[in-house]
This record gives sequence, structure tokens and C-alpha cells, in this order.
Amino acid sequence: MIVSHNEIVTLVNKAFLGMHRETGEADLIANMVAELQMAGLEGIRHFNNASDYILTEQDAPIDILYDGVTEHAGAQELLTSTTIVFDVHGSSIACHLPAILDYALERMTDCPHIILDLHNCHNRWLAYGELIKLASKGIACVARWDNGSAPKHTLFVLNQGHSYPELYFFDDNPSSDYRTQDLVIELSLLNFDLPTYHRDDYSHRISSEQIIELHQQAWKSGIYVDDGEWQTLKQTATNILVENSDQSRQGAGGV
Repeated sequence: MIVSHNEIVTLVNKAFLGMHRETGEADLIANMVAELQMAGLEGIRHFNNASDYILTEQDAPIDILYDGVTEHAGAQELLTSTTIVFDVHGSSIACHLPAILDYALERMTDCPHIILDLHNCHNRWLAYGELIKLASKGIACVARWDNGSAPKHTLFVLNQGHSYPELYFFDDNPSSDYRTQDLVIELSLLNFDLPTYHRDDYSHRISSEQIIELHQQAWKSGIYVDDGEWQTLKQTATNILVENSDQSRQGAGGV
């Protein structure tokens, strides 16, 4: 079926507000989902998958495990970076990434390259909508994560001068440290040297030009959504809203 951007934002916003969480902002998460759906990357399916986790996961601030200067190998020399390691406690990345990026951008006044190592997080595709906002700030970004099922590895590359990323998918994990619940994000004031971050044997690639075309088509003709995923989202929002409405009536002082 075809829906509008506003319909997606409104429905996701209602569904998340009904969860009554202390962490996470409904309007930001709704736009993260819509942005991912417009790029043809199944934002609503990812939110539906996240909903069960969000209702049961720890609703608390995340912890910073490490914050310091590190050296790592660049294309031709050792690079000095600030590395910040977070424990997300098994929570959805959608609830915490906006605050994490705000914190990191403040730190970039002192360091032009920051590595954010997020441990124990899920629904990492929902990071997409926040990461593409970095383009308007003049920040280059690389994000990568491993998956428990195919594709085994995903790489997001957004260099300066581009509004949308290049996405690379691998059938096997290119790193030696296989952590399927982690997300690594690198932010830089300089563009990333792509050969440093991916091999030539990726199984699939989505170019920024393809994503731009999908966005233009979505604004012109509407956004395609799988019928079943849309009904699941509507049911989530309806169930939560009906339950809360009943509670509200019982506590409203009426006889």
C-alpha cells in the first residue's frame, strides 16, 4: 500500500508515546522510521521488530565505559582519535542515539575524529535517520555493524558533500571481532578513505543516487509500505492507546 510521510510519522509517534518510556523522544523516533522507509529500507518493519523489545527492555540511561584518546591505523599513518565506549544495556538504538550524537558533536570541538563504540544495542538500522542528519552539519560518518543472519555485515558511508550514504552489504564478517549486538560509528571533519573501510567483495551496494531517486519518488507518489507491516503498526498503536484510555477513565474520578 501507499501512505504519506505524515501518516507514518503520526502513527509511529502515537505508538511510541503509548509505551510511556522515560528514554527516547517520540517525534525523533517517528522521523527516523519515516526516513528509513522512504529510502526503501523497511523502516516500519524495523520499528515493529523493535516494539516488543522497547516494551520490555531496561528504560534507563546508558553508561559510558571509556572515554579517552586512542591511536589506530589509518590509510598511511597512525591517527589519533577520541574513542567513547557505551553500554546500551540491550536497548533499542532509537531511544538513545540522538543524545549520543549530541554528546559526540560537542566533543568534536576538541577532536576532529571520534569513534563511538556502542555495546549491547539492537534495531541498529533505525540509526540511519539520525546519521544522515550529519550531512547538513558538515560531518563525515561511517557506521558498521555485524548481523546474526545474512547479510553478515553492513557498512554505512556518508562523506561530506553528499546528502545520503553509500550502503555496502557483505555475506561474511570482515572483522575478527564478531559482535552481533554492537554498533561502531566514526565521525570526522575530513572525508573517509573508503578502501580503509571496506573490501571489494561486497555482495550488494545501494548508492546515494539510488536513495535520492527513492526519496523523490516517495515525495511525488507516496511511500510504499507492506500491508502486513502497516497493519501490525496500527495494531500496536491501537492496543496501547486503548489500554491507556481505559486506565485514564478509571483514574479520572468518575463513578
